[in-house]
Amino acid sequence: MADHDMFDNNASITPADLPALRERIDTLDSEILKLISERAHCAQQVAQVKTDSDPQATFYRPEREAQVLRRIMALNKGPLDDEEMARLFREIMSACLALERPVKVAYLGPEGTFTQQAALKHFGDSAVSLPMAAIDEVFREVEAGAAHFGVVPVENSTEGIVNSTLDTFMDASLRICGEVVLRIHHHLLVSNNTRRDKVSRIYSHPQSLAQCRKWLDAHYPNAERVPVSSNAEAARLIKSEWHSAAIAGDMAAKRYELEKVAEKIEDRPDNSTRFLIIGHHDTPISEDDKTSIVVAMRNQPGALHDLLEPFHRHKIDLTRVETRPSRTGVWNYVFFIDFKGHRDDPQVAAVLEEITLRAAELKVLGSYPVGVL
Repeated sequence: MADHDMFDNNASITPADLPALRERIDTLDSEILKLISERAHCAQQVAQVKTDSDPQATFYRPEREAQVLRRIMALNKGPLDDEEMARLFREIMSACLALERPVKVAYLGPEGTFTQQAALKHFGDSAVSLPMAAIDEVFREVEAGAAHFGVVPVENSTEGIVNSTLDTFMDASLRICGEVVLRIHHHLLVSNNTRRDKVSRIYSHPQSLAQCRKWLDAHYPNAERVPVSSNAEAARLIKSEWHSAAIAGDMAAKRYELEKVAEKIEDRPDNSTRFLIIGHHDTPISEDDKTSIVVAMRNQPGALHDLLEPFHRHKIDLTRVETRPSRTGVWNYVFFIDFKGHRDDPQVAAVLEEITLRAAELKVLGSYPVGVL
């Protein structure tokens, strides 16, 4: 019987088998190490070919990484679940990419925010993450070339759209090249100086306070709720206050060495936030894509029907439609629309051509892979 078949029947394993199992694990670890090193060498060769042909070549390819992760998840037979296996490969890919050229990623900071968590989920721990104080600063950092990509929040399942992100897209020249959906868990955190029975002030981002409203009403009805710029800032503030607590996530708790008084206090168990990856380049088709556009329509009866009708006729699935007041004053409203498909798909191209004829202005923000992780 081959070594890999020796212990397939778990019921027959006894403590006497442990030395052989550990020896088998050591052998497998050596094989895994060898294969990861071979993959890294291949990545270096890819980088050399790209650099020789184009010194300004793009090393990070969103559509390629999405295809690799989808393939891994399709091939996975367990016992690790598909997402866990994909996360392992994400880190391998991140480390290999860092050998080619480290990716610099700007995100809405400070350190410990959910946006940083989303950035690391998408790019892996080998990416260089750069905290920014505001969403428009993330855009400026990428536009100036100081960062290759940016990560910004766009919508929360409980509190809805992040208006400042949509408004910044109106004037930006950047492209959306990816998305991340992050499951959001909020915890009530205290420092080692906190007197838990005397908590009279709770800091957090306004959206987080709103997402935990019912829990706070039930457990801390008399505590002052103080909105701050981010959950990470809330975590930082309570380090020096004995009567304060913060609502934040795991990353902030770890970064600022805080203790969890209560875990997962969000009012809705399915609370999640969607983040967008922004960069300079259009992303080729990955076979499972989404497109985002912003459209200004002329102020006339039936304008919204005229905008949406081509999608219905071409059977293109709309995933989000948002309306924002026009900041220029030329048009009353603009529409932000997400839909399934890539701008290079024939059906999508036909719809965009029709909308161009009907709209006062159309801007394609980007076509990009649907979030894998």
